[in-house]
Amino acid sequence: MEIKPGPLLQLINSPADLKKLDKNQMHQVSEELRQYIIDVVSVYGGHFAASLGVVELSVALHYVFNTPYDQLVWDVGHQAYGHKILTGRRDAFPTNRKYHGLSGFPKRSESEYDTFGVGHSSTSISAALGMAMASYYKGEKDRQHIAVIGDGAMTAGLAFEAMNHAGAANSNLLIILNDNCMSIDPNVGALKEYLTDITTSHTYNKVKDDVWKLLGKLPVGKTFSRAMAQKLTEGVKGMVSSSANMFEALNLRYFGPIDGHNINKLIDTLKDLKDIPGPKILHIKTVKGKGYDLAEKDQTLWHAPGLFDKITGEIKKKVYEIPQPPKYQDVFGHTIIELAEKNDKIMGITPAMPSGSSLKYMMEKMPNRAFDVGICEQHAVTLSAGLATQGMKVFCTIYSSFMQRAYDMVIHDVAIQNLPVVFCLDRAGLVGEDGPTHHGCYDIAYMRCIPNLIISAPMNEREFRNLMYTSQLESIKNPFVIRYPRGQGVMPEWKTPFEEIQIGKGRKLKDGKDIAILSFGHPGNFAAAAIRDVKGDGINPAHYDMRFVKPIDEAMLHEVFSKYQKIISIEDGTVVGGFGSAILEFMNEHGYKADVKIMGIPDRLVEHGTAAELYSEIGLDANTIAGVLREMATVKKEVTTGI
Repeated sequence: MEIKPGPLLQLINSPADLKKLDKNQMHQVSEELRQYIIDVVSVYGGHFAASLGVVELSVALHYVFNTPYDQLVWDVGHQAYGHKILTGRRDAFPTNRKYHGLSGFPKRSESEYDTFGVGHSSTSISAALGMAMASYYKGEKDRQHIAVIGDGAMTAGLAFEAMNHAGAANSNLLIILNDNCMSIDPNVGALKEYLTDITTSHTYNKVKDDVWKLLGKLPVGKTFSRAMAQKLTEGVKGMVSSSANMFEALNLRYFGPIDGHNINKLIDTLKDLKDIPGPKILHIKTVKGKGYDLAEKDQTLWHAPGLFDKITGEIKKKVYEIPQPPKYQDVFGHTIIELAEKNDKIMGITPAMPSGSSLKYMMEKMPNRAFDVGICEQHAVTLSAGLATQGMKVFCTIYSSFMQRAYDMVIHDVAIQNLPVVFCLDRAGLVGEDGPTHHGCYDIAYMRCIPNLIISAPMNEREFRNLMYTSQLESIKNPFVIRYPRGQGVMPEWKTPFEEIQIGKGRKLKDGKDIAILSFGHPGNFAAAAIRDVKGDGINPAHYDMRFVKPIDEAMLHEVFSKYQKIISIEDGTVVGGFGSAILEFMNEHGYKADVKIMGIPDRLVEHGTAAELYSEIGLDANTIAGVLREMATVKKEVTTGI
């Protein structure tokens, strides 16, 4: 389907083209840009509401600043669709998040205008500050550096660390705080309330503006020196109770708040700020989903709604003739409530992912026992540890790739103290269109090396429920990791009575001959499909669902290595240091000899696409596994017949 941009947007292939237009045309450019995003995302999918909220800002930034010489860093990046369209990627935008298409986030290898690769939040200020310090060192005093960060991302410790340094560095840095009270879900915490206070109390900013206007009329250079002017300014500031004092205390000159949808005001303000040296922050108020009524009203739903009818707003859902399995996330959300109703020590913690992880169900039903702490993964882990010291059984649910940000806390605050926190690592494996910033490739490897941890992965929803049940039992004294993928499982009838799973014990799913498959987690279903596929070829592999990579089922491995000479390990984690590595370590330690084939995520970055496309690309789909089984069986036959 061909989607045509508006008449002005058609002329813009770079920011240089944008600058050829009159300032009075920027409102029309903004409207056309917003409509083009709506048209494309409704048909092809992608993130939605975040980019609509910064359309005017995107236009103003590229109109005022000399990008890419002036360095523009977008935080998180799902708000950068307008930026991509204005910087030479308009016609390719329908390929956004598609296999071999544009990335859904800024990416340095994709465009010189993407100055920093992003996907996780709260990195923009640190990155832009680093760029600013490098420019200062190189003598590029005219170069501007802009970090666009949302108020949700501002809650992370990294953002505060960067602001603390920026205020002390002699850097030409502009931080734009995009305040819309939303990340994916509504923002939480004291910072949200603080920004609201700034927005509703204009006393400080009005006095400050009046002082600057007054000083502009004084005869500086004659009887009134600049030093005197500055002293007067600081004196007036000291007399005013300032809502903006937090930023000013960090030595960041604060401006705003201003309407982030008033394109003329944005352009004028940005032009003024270009002439003010040093670190500064511009606070803009925006509406996530601006310009699309339904997205404005339900910003969480429309963060990334999938395909939809832009006229009616109907979100297009697939229609199935038979019942479909639930998502692992929903199994988690309903199961934790079921467990918490029986165990009053259970609590739930998530860092800004209540909808994505489905902890929202518990937050709605048990608001005093389930908490969204904002984009603060480190805090989420250590908070969970603190709760665990007081006898609470905490389910800390974090996306696998986001857990990377709290690695020290897992080791220092949980593992060393051996506190029984349950880490539910959502989005393990390849997550699809979000790409390498979000793939949960590394958790098996980075968790497996930590003492005291129990590390598990369910092959299906029933196993997931039983692992959750087991993890909260009083007898479990160790930190307990349960990793599971994004999306649907395999069992429509999944809600069965709980059963305790013995720690470190796997399941033999079937006996076989010559070849054994050892699987860990959901990819065991790929293996089971491959086994069915090769049955007609007379190939009969054994299949073991290991369930635990730490402690690993050594009794089962002794059985496998004593019985089979050809072994395949299957996992949706990196092959370096993961489940397959654990199998090889066991084989080496016990002196076994076998032909072991490790199948998992290769030691390279896997780009974006659908999960099916990506698993096929890396050779972890059922067809590829079946091919490996046939190849290994053929080798055995050739040896036997002497061919």
